[in-house]
Amino acid sequence: MAAQHPQFELAGQQPGLQVWRVENFDLVPVPENLHGGFYTGDAYLILNTIKQRSGNLQFDLHFWLGDFCTQDESGSAAIFTVQMDDFLGGKPIQYREVQGHESKTFLGYFKSGIKYMKGGVASGFKHVVTNEVQVQRVFQVKGRRVVRATEVPVSWDSFNQGDCFILDLGDEIYQWCGSQSNRFEKLKATQVAKGIRDNERSGRARVYVSDEGMEREKMLEVLGPKPDLPAGASDDIKADAANRKRAKLYKVSNASGGMTIALVAAENPFAQSALESGDCFILDHGSDGKIFVWKGKDANMDERKAAMKAADEFIKKMGYPKHTSVQILPEMGETPLFKQFFKNWRDKDQTVGLGVAYIANSIAKIEKVPFDAATLHESSAMAAQHGMVDDGSGEKQIWRIEGSDKAPVDPSTYGQFYGGDSYIILYNYQHGGRRGHIIYMWQGMDSSQDEIGASAILGAQLDEELGGGPVQVVGAPITTQVRVVQGKEPAHLMSLFGGQPMVVYKGGTSREGGQSAPADVRLFQVRSNSAGHTRAVELDAAASNLNSNDAFILVTPGGSFLWVGVGASDPEKQGSQQLCDILGVSASELSEGGETDQFWEALGGKTEYRTSTRLKDKMDSHPPRLFACSNKTGNFIIEEVPGELTQDDLATDDVMILDTWEQVFVWIGNEAQEEEKTEALSVALHRDGSGQPGPQDAHRQNQAGLRAAHVHRLVPGLGPRLLDHRPAGASHGRAFGVKPSEPLLSCLHLRPLPLRYKH
Repeated sequence: MAAQHPQFELAGQQPGLQVWRVENFDLVPVPENLHGGFYTGDAYLILNTIKQRSGNLQFDLHFWLGDFCTQDESGSAAIFTVQMDDFLGGKPIQYREVQGHESKTFLGYFKSGIKYMKGGVASGFKHVVTNEVQVQRVFQVKGRRVVRATEVPVSWDSFNQGDCFILDLGDEIYQWCGSQSNRFEKLKATQVAKGIRDNERSGRARVYVSDEGMEREKMLEVLGPKPDLPAGASDDIKADAANRKRAKLYKVSNASGGMTIALVAAENPFAQSALESGDCFILDHGSDGKIFVWKGKDANMDERKAAMKAADEFIKKMGYPKHTSVQILPEMGETPLFKQFFKNWRDKDQTVGLGVAYIANSIAKIEKVPFDAATLHESSAMAAQHGMVDDGSGEKQIWRIEGSDKAPVDPSTYGQFYGGDSYIILYNYQHGGRRGHIIYMWQGMDSSQDEIGASAILGAQLDEELGGGPVQVVGAPITTQVRVVQGKEPAHLMSLFGGQPMVVYKGGTSREGGQSAPADVRLFQVRSNSAGHTRAVELDAAASNLNSNDAFILVTPGGSFLWVGVGASDPEKQGSQQLCDILGVSASELSEGGETDQFWEALGGKTEYRTSTRLKDKMDSHPPRLFACSNKTGNFIIEEVPGELTQDDLATDDVMILDTWEQVFVWIGNEAQEEEKTEALSVALHRDGSGQPGPQDAHRQNQAGLRAAHVHRLVPGLGPRLLDHRPAGASHGRAFGVKPSEPLLSCLHLRPLPLRYKH
């Protein structure tokens, strides 16, 4: 085996970002304080390592090519990338990045923006020396969500009215804001200027900010008298839906001894079954500047190592620009961007809801990490992961929908529901010294349309009674309404029942004739979520409803059984014992494979059932994603916000959609336009977290300044800094509503909820 580069031993050992520059066919690490700065004459390797909750490491490996890097440097970067990928077991997702055309994944690593600096190793230009004061350069700062600071000539000829610029003189840094630049560009320019001060000068420089027409004397001394400047170049985004849909799928093979490429499908969406583990495939989305190479796990080593070379040859053959983005994906390491081209993409061993599974031939024990609600306030990331406002120990009231009214539920039966009914759950909590309410509208799968509609109406009425009407009362508690479909309960709702399982019985209590009579033979499936809370759902008593991942309680006139699947977790076993206490039965425990004849007979005979392993860590496969909705260009555009989510990503003149896979949140900025609000909510309600239409929790969030606590928890680090923000000139008590189309609302059983300013 060929000797590995010494830097490989340090690669990916700990979570975080590592950057290397290619210097004379060698890899040289870039100090952390200089991350985000790239010389246009160089090539770089960037490795991002993420530790998943399962303990496994996930790798994203990029090689970046400056516009003026040499052929030797770009070739070395490509070779080092392949070697590092091989050293890490072929697990990384590989990206080829070209200056000015980087992927959103790459740009997301550098929240304060990236800097393009002139020079490179081949030209004898070295890295900036920390605390160097003999500097004279200008950066043009462009971008709203993704910031690029490009070094330009030190001259007024480089300036325009629409952008922000930074004049770096070493011990003094001048930020200049064009008269047509917006406040977000100014904010990002300030971040870049402070980054130069803190990272390159160790804080030993002063930053001065001035607007056009208020230039400081030192700027005029360096640049000369200011001439009339041109308006900023237009950055309008033109939506081209037709181009974005055009994609083709090709198969790459060297079975005949030479690399061949064959067309598999000329039009998307593609069938996932078209991807064969024994080969490599190219997904051609060149019309949007992207090429994906998918490496099957059983493809031979030559095919897998030649993936990037095949992509380069393909780009040349198709006549695509050299800056075309390339991603190389290992099987089972597909990104959401790749999956969107396939119809009904299913992750390996994915299960959906309760009792619906996609069948495989193997079973694996799933080790679960117990969830400790007490750690929520110590870890904003954990709170974000589970969408928790607290540990669920606050006050609660539950009503069942009966006709067009609500009837209180006996507190002794809290946590027990009927799938044929709808309910309203009011939860009271304290947040930041202020009281808050969550109104859950839980809708059983077999609940009638009238009951579902009544739950929405009565939930809105309850909101108004609590002070959350069209006019917000000063100092009134924050109220959030949450629509919940059976089987999609958020972790917080499941935490409200004192550690007991949430039980859903068949039938209903408000049907004609009253309470549904329980069957003689009853089967309950007990499943836990990633937070360790359990849900028990009554199913038809048939062997086909068993699932190796879960525990089940079978109740018969002759005795009861606790059936434990080989993949059942400890919380599921414990939840099953608690369910027996709730049902008032004593059950004999049976392990999967050790069933008695009496057990099978009660289920109508032994038959095939689901034996697939559950997706081990849904949050690892489906991390939260934030989308910005805007019509600033005249077209309604949805743009994903790259990188780890922070409070600064919430733009107050846009509507943001936060997709946490099992829940969707809509955050409405104070300055958002009416069309943005309407269109964004329609998008959120039309799509669920998998990208497929279906029932989904839809959380309507209040205006910026009345942000609901769920969003506060789902964006790690989101503090009270924006809570008192209100648009200038906004009148106190002004009603502000989103009015999506009534047909859309009626089909989703969600009525318009009042939104209001904080004052």
